Amino acid sequence: MVKTGCIIQARMSSTRLPGKVLREIKCKAILDYVVDRIKFCRNVDDIILATTTNQKDDILEKYAINKEISYFRGSEEDVLSRYYEAAKKYHIDTIVRITSDCPLIDSEIVDEIIKKHIENKADYTANTIIRTYPRGLDTEVFNFNILEDAHKHANEKYYREHVTPYIQEHPARIEIQNIEACEKIKRPNIRITLDTKEDFELLEKIILHFDDLMFKTEDVIDFLDKNPDLMKINKNVKQKEVKTN
Repeated sequence: MVKTGCIIQARMSSTRLPGKVLREIKCKAILDYVVDRIKFCRNVDDIILATTTNQKDDILEKYAINKEISYFRGSEEDVLSRYYEAAKKYHIDTIVRITSDCPLIDSEIVDEIIKKHIENKADYTANTIIRTYPRGLDTEVFNFNILEDAHKHANEKYYREHVTPYIQEHPARIEIQNIEACEKIKRPNIRITLDTKEDFELLEKIILHFDDLMFKTEDVIDFLDKNPDLMKINKNVKQKEVKTN
């Protein structure tokens, strides 16, 4: 039986907003929102928190234990090896990559990307190659053999730090597909990820607006459209770019 595992990378030493993953909104950590929303995925068999061996991340190991989810500790800088070793340890055949700074990750979108990945027999599937979704819903799905190949052959530093650029830049060797958003949520200008205090302020206003956990992307977009001034909060935040050759 093929096992699909969602590996969530997290560390406490974020450069722009240290400790961001455990910042709280409504008495829940940002990481709680990520994990709890992924738990609603029907196509995910296991959730693994992939953190580092840095002493600062001992608290994230404790978090995973208390949350009753799997965890793995690996290299802080070589995130590619951290993913590979985590997937290998937990015998994951299909890896779903989510980052811990996406508290509004949408389980239905994640499930749909996994479904299309399997149906189309792709090696690597993502909704980020051509950005059509709001930033903060980023989802990548790839097969273990593709991750293993990248781990063995990717030598450049930026390949090791960012997990999937090597895969994306070798399309002749693998089957890659990009998933585009449907029209009602095709809003790549919206930023609902967490990297700065301005991002946190916007996310706090969004989360406080809703009564339950499982509001959808359509609900967030509708709320922001009705309150356009909120989009000004983090409009000047520049996304950190992944360096390429």
